[in-house]
Amino acid sequence: MGTWGAAMRFSFIESMCDPVQLAPLARAAEEAGFTTFLVPDSICFPEQAVGEYPYNEDGSRDFLEDKPFLEPFSLIPALAAATSRLRFTTYVLKLPIRNPVLVAKSAASVAVLTGNRLGLGVGLSPWVEDFQVCGQDWKTRGKRMDEMIEIVRGLTAGGFFEYRGEHYELPRIKISPVPSRPIPILIGGHSEAALRRAARLGDGFLHAGLDAGEQRDALRRLRALLREHGREREPFEIHASPLGVTGLDGFREFEELGVTDCIVGPRNPYEGDTLSLAQKLDFVRGFADQVIAKLG
Repeated sequence: MGTWGAAMRFSFIESMCDPVQLAPLARAAEEAGFTTFLVPDSICFPEQAVGEYPYNEDGSRDFLEDKPFLEPFSLIPALAAATSRLRFTTYVLKLPIRNPVLVAKSAASVAVLTGNRLGLGVGLSPWVEDFQVCGQDWKTRGKRMDEMIEIVRGLTAGGFFEYRGEHYELPRIKISPVPSRPIPILIGGHSEAALRRAARLGDGFLHAGLDAGEQRDALRRLRALLREHGREREPFEIHASPLGVTGLDGFREFEELGVTDCIVGPRNPYEGDTLSLAQKLDFVRGFADQVIAKLG
C-alpha cells in the first residue's frame, strides 16, 4: 500500500500539446477515475544557453522550442472550472526563479478558487537562464528554495507571518483569502538533495526522469530518509511513473514500493505529439477500463 494507507491513485500527465486539448482531457481523466492532473511549468526558451537538459538521454533542449506551456496559476483555474473533483498539481513549479510572497499569493488564490484542489509541486530549474531573466541568484537556489517553502507554507496558513532567514526577511504580513486546508507542497527531482528536501520539508515527492532501476533506488532511499526524520508514519504522497511496469501485477508491485500516485500519460513527451485528441481520449478511457477499474 502507499503511504496514505489506501489503494494507489492515478495522476494523468499530458503536456507540450495544443492547449485546447487540455480541458477535454481533464474532464475525461476525472470521469475515468484519475485523482490528479499534472501541470508543467516553463517560462521561456533561450536562443543561446549553457548546460544540458537532465531529463532525457542526449541532454538536448531542442524538443522544447516552440512547445506550448501555459502559466500554471493561470491554467489551473480554467481546468478546475471544467471539472469538479480532479486535483491539479504543478509538475513542477520552478520555485527559486520566483518571489516567495508572490508564489504564496498565487497559490492561495488558486487553492481558494478551486476548492482546495491545488497541489504545489516545486523544484529547481536546471537552466541558469531562467534565473538570469527573472533576476534571481543561481548559486543560492537550493538554500533559497528551502526558505521559500517555509514562507509559502507560513503565508498560506493564514494570520500574520514573519520570517527572518539567510536570504529572505519578511515583516509581519498576512494574505487574504487563504484556503481552508493546507496546500500540499511536493518536492520534485531525483538528486540526493531533492530526496533529502522532500523527506525534511515536503508533503510528498514527485519523481523526475529516472529509469526503472534508478527509480526503485530513489524510492528506497526516500523511505530511509523519512525514517531518519521520524516521518515514516505521516501521510506522504509519492508520484512516480510506472517505468518498466506491465500488467496488473506490475502495478501492484509498483504500489508495494510505496507509490501513492502512479503517473501515466498517452505518449512520451520527449518524442513529439503525433496523437489526435480522440486518440488521447481513447487512451484515458482504455486505461480506466483495463487498469483503474481492476485495481480499485
